[in-house]
Order: sequence, then structure tokens, then C-alpha cells
Amino acid sequence: MCRIIDNKRGLTLIELVVTMVIIGILASMILPSARMTVTRTKELELRRNLRTIRTAIDEYKKNYDKAVDEGKIPKVENKHGYPEELKVLVEGYDFGGLLNYKRKFLRNIPTDPFHPVQEGQPPWGLRSSVDAVDSNSWGGEDVFNVYSLSDGTAIDGTKYKDW
Repeated sequence: MCRIIDNKRGLTLIELVVTMVIIGILASMILPSARMTVTRTKELELRRNLRTIRTAIDEYKKNYDKAVDEGKIPKVENKHGYPEELKVLVEGYDFGGLLNYKRKFLRNIPTDPFHPVQEGQPPWGLRSSVDAVDSNSWGGEDVFNVYSLSDGTAIDGTKYKDW
């Protein structure tokens, strides 16, 4: 008996081309999805960081108002009770003896994922209690609100600086 040995092992050129086309199609579908996931994650981080800072500002204001009500701090004309700058939320404040310690509202100032901090620039846009709601310049009296300095547009079509 004679055995025929088949030495044709491997893939044809057509099989390789078809495989590469399929891999290319799958990759082209995955890359935009991955980019969208990264953007969504940054947007969630931005929302969380804005909420954290704004909550700290509100807590500071509540403590300030309580200190004024209890006579620990004299009521000052044109002072609204918001922190003078963001670093006060990290360094702490004792509210004229209302507390026996400096109350700290943040461990550190959260960063803006869409606008990295650069040397000599502020990490956030600031608005004081006397500034217009959509003002892009800080009056300097106090910190009433923060906003992103990014000019980017969110997935939902809004500007990050308007959040």
C-alpha cells in the first residue's frame, strides 16, 4: 500500500487577508468605544471633584454663619462668609473659637481632569459671591463657586466650564 503524504500545511493568502480584515473591523469598532469610556470616566471625575469642592465651600459657610450667630466672629459688612481662597479649605479655620481646632474641609484641592494644573496658573476658575453667575474673572472677595477652566465640550454637548 502506498500512503500519500500531504505536505500542504499552513494558510493561504486569502485566509490571511480575510483574518486581517476581520481584525481590522473589530479594532475600528473598539477604539472609539475605548475613547468614549476614557472621556466618560474623566467627566465623572470632574463632576465628583466639583461636587467635593462646592460641598466644602457650603460647609465652610455653615460654620461661619454659626460662628457669627453665636458671637464668636463679629458680623462684618460686605463679608458673606465664604472662604477667602481655596487653600483655606485645606489649611483649616477655627471660626473665632467656635471650634477648639482648625477645621479642615478638604485634604487637598481636587484637580480638573480636563485642565491639568500648570505652573503659576490656578487649578480652577473661581467666582466670588458678588461676581455674575457666568463671570470668567474672579472678583477676589471670596470663593463662592468653582468651575473648570477647560474649553472642551462634554459628551452631552455642554461646555465643561458651565458645569
